[in-house]
Amino acid sequence: MAHLRVIVVLALRNLRRQLRRTLLTCLAMIIGGALLMFSLTLGDGTHEEWIESGVRMGSGHVTIESPEFRSSRRIEDRLSETARQATERVLASAGIAEQVQTVSPKLVITGLASSAAGARPVQVMGVEPRAESSFSTLDDQLVEGRYLESDDRLAAYVGIGLVESLSLRLGSRLVVTAQDADKEIAGQLLRVVGIFRTGVSAIDQTLIHIPLETAGEWLGSGGDVTNLGIIVEDSSAVSGLVVRLKHALAEPIGDGTTIVMDWREAMPQLSAAVAIDDFGNYLVYGILFIIIGFGIVNTVLMSVMHRYREFGVLQALGLTPGQTGGLVLVEGLVLTAVSAVIGIGLGIFVTWYFFGDGLDFSALMDEEMTFAGVVIDPVIIPLFRTTRIIQALAFILSIGVLASVYPAILAAKIDVTEAMKFDR
Repeated sequence: MAHLRVIVVLALRNLRRQLRRTLLTCLAMIIGGALLMFSLTLGDGTHEEWIESGVRMGSGHVTIESPEFRSSRRIEDRLSETARQATERVLASAGIAEQVQTVSPKLVITGLASSAAGARPVQVMGVEPRAESSFSTLDDQLVEGRYLESDDRLAAYVGIGLVESLSLRLGSRLVVTAQDADKEIAGQLLRVVGIFRTGVSAIDQTLIHIPLETAGEWLGSGGDVTNLGIIVEDSSAVSGLVVRLKHALAEPIGDGTTIVMDWREAMPQLSAAVAIDDFGNYLVYGILFIIIGFGIVNTVLMSVMHRYREFGVLQALGLTPGQTGGLVLVEGLVLTAVSAVIGIGLGIFVTWYFFGDGLDFSALMDEEMTFAGVVIDPVIIPLFRTTRIIQALAFILSIGVLASVYPAILAAKIDVTEAMKFDR
């Protein structure tokens, strides 16, 4: 411990002695750390927005359904009312209910919508209006009319693209036809009570929301559903919830009647989009800090080159080659640690203080933009996560240590005899 204390004191003295060089290197690292935190928080906020929009328009952060439904999309591959009720009891149980924000049961079927103007393939989604209002953002994307209500029976909430292609308007009637639970073709008359626009043409031209009770009567499925969608507060909590649900539903999962999937499995395109964007960000961060790393190498290496005689004297006084290298390594580590803490703290403060309410990129978007089937919100709110701060700190410290290794090895290899002859 005494030797370590001496090494730390000598390292601090040298950094103070070469104050201008130390401050310039620190400044580069502080700016790099601040930019890193700004980029990470903004990137995490962007990804959370993509995920939030995607899961609310899709099947949720977590979906519970029949194993075959995802590939077949057939009504035969549905959860029975008994399985649904058992699952809902699990979701309401202690330890799980606290993590669940919203649960929405759905009965999804592919069919045909027709009017006097023609017919179009559609996806009919039977929902519980109150639960779906909390689950989805579709009711907020109203163009005309209203969203479904609990006492509706023959009501339909229809996308603007389908309305235009079938020449519909509020109050218009249309017929949806699909295969029912008995594998017979069944039709249902509906009346348009609301029209929505998401900005995603594939959704606006095909999606119809109807009450779950109406769908059950029409298709002869009663209280059965094709899936239960679950929304949580933060996507980072999804993995833990999936583990708990798999444990609680071990029996139906083991029987092959139920499967629990997170949003990555249910929406692979969105997952791939987030992963690709993350990779691009990490590549930029890597290049930035490789450049900063060379700055650290330069600072520490120049320190070694100008201190041959000093190192020789220290070794003559009893410092071992390993301790000499450790001295140089500590200098680089202290330089990096101080800069990292200041840079990350500065990045968090500036991002929170100036951009905490979000950055509006609407001026860069002429119209609604979509990515991986998700409408991109032009206002991005930075997301601050403790894990990201720890990762950023560890990353910068790793760069500092790696950049100090070569100068430390060089210092450890100094020949005492030659060093004592060295004169600046």
